Amino acid sequence: MKGVSVSRIVEQMKLKVFNDSLDLTKRSINISDVNRSALQMTGYFEHFEKDRVQIIGTVEYTYLQQMEPEKRREIYQQFFGYEIPCLIFCRNYEPDDDLLEIATASGIPVLGTDYGTSAFMAELIYILNETLAPCISIHGVLVDVYGEGLLIMGESGIGKSEAALELVRRGHRLVTDDVVEIRKINDHTLVGTSPDITRHFIELRGVGIVDIKYLFGVECVKEKQNIDLVIKLEDWHKDNDYDRLGLEEEYTEILGNKVVCHSLPIRPGRNLAVICETAAANHRQKKMGYNAAKELYRRVQANLQKRSEEE
Repeated sequence: MKGVSVSRIVEQMKLKVFNDSLDLTKRSINISDVNRSALQMTGYFEHFEKDRVQIIGTVEYTYLQQMEPEKRREIYQQFFGYEIPCLIFCRNYEPDDDLLEIATASGIPVLGTDYGTSAFMAELIYILNETLAPCISIHGVLVDVYGEGLLIMGESGIGKSEAALELVRRGHRLVTDDVVEIRKINDHTLVGTSPDITRHFIELRGVGIVDIKYLFGVECVKEKQNIDLVIKLEDWHKDNDYDRLGLEEEYTEILGNKVVCHSLPIRPGRNLAVICETAAANHRQKKMGYNAAKELYRRVQANLQKRSEEE
């Protein structure tokens, strides 16, 4: 099962490690849900979600402080008898000596943060959702255009990178060229990122590798972006039937999520960057409630109705 190591979460969220003698790289988190261990600290372990990250907040901490030491140690023995990924204390609370001793003997990392419990849980769940999300890599280019994530796809050599370069020159931001890593965060959200090795690079045939960050500045690149629209570039064929109105949306499926998709025929003289910009702006406008194609259709229908009434 795919998982994320506890050491990565410690580094990403800047957590304090109370038993740093343990090798945190060997402990993994496999699900994004977390558990506040309130009931477990009372001795109730039925339906215990032991695979989740365990959280101690104010309620749990103060309850433990008023327990008899013998009873508390007995609870710790039961609690750390389960293979939990780790235990995290919020609000700068620290574990007592008994807890730390039993956790270390059981190989369970005990961590700490100064975050409030609810805020920390929300951020941790968000990070785990993103890290543990289903992921695929596809051939394409991802650009942030007017805040819309534009995924440009097509056969090798058709002009994806050239279109992305022109978009960058027009003030938009490159996320990744050639390889797009896509993660499904939920049933409505796909996030695209770049592999570390190719981040900020564009390959231009005849020129070579270009570093967008160093050539155009940090304002022209972005680490990740939601995918809102797909543009498929394809060679123009006169026999193909291309959508000229856009009354009905077309979709492509990525990791089970449907994303609006436009097939864009390529002919000499067509300005791909301007077309991509317009597609992104039009998609944004549709999300805001205005559809130009439907407005044209309404006007045509109103005109026909007016003529019929005059006759």
